[in-house]
Amino acid sequence: MYGLIGKKLGHSFSPQIHKKLADYEYKLFEMEENEVGDFMKNADFNGINVTIPYKKTVIPYIDRLSDDAKKIGSVNTVKRMPDNTLYGDNTDYYGFKYTLDNNKISPCGKKCIILGSGGASLTAISVLRDMCAKEITVISRTGENNYGNISKHFDAEIIVNTTPVGMYPNCGQAPISLADFTKCEFVFDLIYNPAKTALLLEAEKLGIPYSNGLTMLTAQAKKSSEIFTGNKIDESKIREITESLQKQTLNIVLVGMPGCGKSTLGKILADKLNRRFLDTDSVIEQKFGASIPEIFAQKGEDFFRELEESAVSECGCLSSCVIATGGGVILRQKNIDALRQNGIIIFLDRNIDELASDGRPLSQNPEKIKALYQKRFPIYKECADFEVKVNTAPDLLAEQIIQKLSI
Repeated sequence: MYGLIGKKLGHSFSPQIHKKLADYEYKLFEMEENEVGDFMKNADFNGINVTIPYKKTVIPYIDRLSDDAKKIGSVNTVKRMPDNTLYGDNTDYYGFKYTLDNNKISPCGKKCIILGSGGASLTAISVLRDMCAKEITVISRTGENNYGNISKHFDAEIIVNTTPVGMYPNCGQAPISLADFTKCEFVFDLIYNPAKTALLLEAEKLGIPYSNGLTMLTAQAKKSSEIFTGNKIDESKIREITESLQKQTLNIVLVGMPGCGKSTLGKILADKLNRRFLDTDSVIEQKFGASIPEIFAQKGEDFFRELEESAVSECGCLSSCVIATGGGVILRQKNIDALRQNGIIIFLDRNIDELASDGRPLSQNPEKIKALYQKRFPIYKECADFEVKVNTAPDLLAEQIIQKLSI
């Protein structure tokens, strides 16, 4: 038996990755820190991976450490040897370095800051040092270099986030703002769920190259699997598995004018792809206990927009869904960010004369709908990854989108 131990693992993609790497059972084991010792001493496992916050906790229970694990002071891979002793290694080193190399990032001669001082930061320090970084500074909550005096390091060229800030389910948070880091050349956030944390969404807006932690996760898993089984795995599997997971977990988000067919198309897409379908208007109605027209009539549009923001935040955190949104969802940047964190946004552009208006409070007046379209059209185009003309049957349109996404 193989698996992963950690404090919170509901977000983990490790079982899917290991299933593609080798033929063994791989389970998730959530536990508190006081349970780690008993697991290490008594559980019947062949090999385990270790994630935050137990990469240091497991070390006293391990009989022999690899040179990398000794150097870094952190373990993420444990193998039970034939004599029943435990061997500890750190494959995060390989995963971290592979990600930098894959993105053609060289820290040599660069100033680097690492956010967080846990086990993952030790790996980052080790890799950056071995790759000849000019300066490496760890930013922690209470250390000499902390978030209160981080302005001393606004000249950082590479920023690495090793904290869980912004990780599912607490999406939308960021440990820092990148706006003042005018020399930043690359941002590496070790979080992989959501695919784009608030930190990476800001990097994207500022035009700073970035990477999340999915490539690192896959690469370290490949190395761990080699240790578990003794079988060499071709490096090409890293890219293959990473791209497969990205497509598998991506949300398909439909935006467009009220009545353009988002819900109809969304249900068809969800059915064809065997995915969960979510309609943000339906989420609002279920939570508030009233229809959208009733909410508008009783509470007004501003109140509805607050409910909508909450619903979008909830839906955007999820993965592998098809999400149909209300026509005005793009009026708030916070909504766009929430939908982009795990999704690809598709603008359904339908002829204004063909828009359905039943049950849509803002679509009753033809002149008003034209004004709405003129106001919203450029926002739809700007926020969308691509647009689709709604000029054919929904089934055919769904097939076009699936072909476009290659999923």
